[in-house]
Parts: sequence; structure tokens; C-alpha cells
Amino acid sequence: MKASIFLVAVSALILGGTALAQTAPAPTPGAPAAPRPAKTFKALTAEDVDPSKLLPPPVADDSVRFKLELAEVQNAYRNSTPERKAQAAWDDSHEDANIFAATLGPAFDLTKLPETAKLLKLLENDQSVAANVAKRYFLRLRPWYFDADMKPCDYKPGANPKTSYPSGHATLGYSVGYLLANLIPEKAQIIEARARDYAYSRLVCGDHFASDVEASHVLGVVTSVKLMEKPDVAPMIAAARKELKAAGLTAQ
Repeated sequence: MKASIFLVAVSALILGGTALAQTAPAPTPGAPAAPRPAKTFKALTAEDVDPSKLLPPPVADDSVRFKLELAEVQNAYRNSTPERKAQAAWDDSHEDANIFAATLGPAFDLTKLPETAKLLKLLENDQSVAANVAKRYFLRLRPWYFDADMKPCDYKPGANPKTSYPSGHATLGYSVGYLLANLIPEKAQIIEARARDYAYSRLVCGDHFASDVEASHVLGVVTSVKLMEKPDVAPMIAAARKELKAAGLTAQ
């Protein structure tokens, strides 16, 4: 299957580093907004995506490789073209499957593909939980912590700097990209290219190191693979395939 191109980078990094949730009730007028419920796994388990077993630790802050990584982020942040910086800012503000809409064309309209949308929402939830678990496990400092002149795309005053590894955005891009490449194998290569470019936007934004997005590639693909292996998800995949074929997005 063409989607296997995603597995190449995953294997390289691993070897080298050895029922829907209830909606929160609407706040009453004049009352403080109710806190958003914490996301939890819906299809996967913590064991499926245990960061201690999937990802190597990030490089030490006093290492030569760290200095090279920081210089790479600084270069991407300061020297990217205005057009590429605008793309990175757009990518930063869009964190769902619609990042592939321009790649796949007007037929990929999730408002008209309810079965596909439902499957992707499930994946979006579980990859987000997986990425956050990994962030809390590794607690790597963000690039902007080391360079006070950098103002990253998603910076917020008082933001926790220990959330760099892996990248949440890149995990989203690679996990959704892998699933879409399996559902639409004819377009696997352009889907992969979009996922990779979306991940690179995190460097252009000054939000992440290169190894953060490499780790996201591993985590994203593993999340998708594990989700597709779940028996309860199989009917959802079949329904999405049928829907995408009817929409002319795939002949498979």
C-alpha cells in the first residue's frame, strides 16, 4: 500500500533512538464558563501509545546536537519568506483534518462526508491525548525559552515552556495524514507531503525543534495504526471508504 511511505521515517526514528465524551453544559448568562472537560482516550489505551516505549528522549540542552537544533529553528523563524511565514501562521491556527482540504480538492468536504468526519474526529481526539501524555512525560523546553527575541505563532503570556516534545500540531498532521493515505491511497504521496510541510511550519513558527516533529511522525503514525487495528473501529473505516469512493476521492 502506498501509505507505507509513512512507515519509513517511523522505523528510522525508533531504531535510531532506541462511546463519545459528553458535551459540557452551556454556561448560564452571567456565570463563569464551565471548564472544558479533559480529553480522554476513546478508542486507544495508554499502553497503545506509551511514550516511554515509542520515543527516544530529546537531546540534552548542553549537547552539540541541541545547539544545532536551536540554530535550525532560529534560521527557519528568521529567514523564511513572508509567504512561508504566512502559511505557518495559517497552519498554527488550524489543527484538524481540514488542513488536507486544499490538497485533496473540493470533494473533500467533511460537512458532506459524515462517516469520514466521524472517523477523523475519533482519531483527532486520541492523537491529541497521546501527544499531551508524551509532552508531560518528556517536559522538553520550547525553542523560545532559549531565545527571548522569538515570538512563536502560538505563544501566550505565561505559557508552560515544557511542552516541546513532541509537537501536537505535527502529531495531528501525521496521524490524520496516515489514515487518509490509507483511505485514499492514490493520493498518499501528496498527503504525506502536506503532512511534512505542516510539521515544518512548527519550526517556521519558532514553536518546535526538528526532533520534536520527528517524534510526532512516529507517534502520529503509531496512533493511526493502533486505531485502525481496533475491532470497534473497523465498521467506521469501512463506512468511510464507501463514502469516499462515492464522492470520487478514491477508486479503492
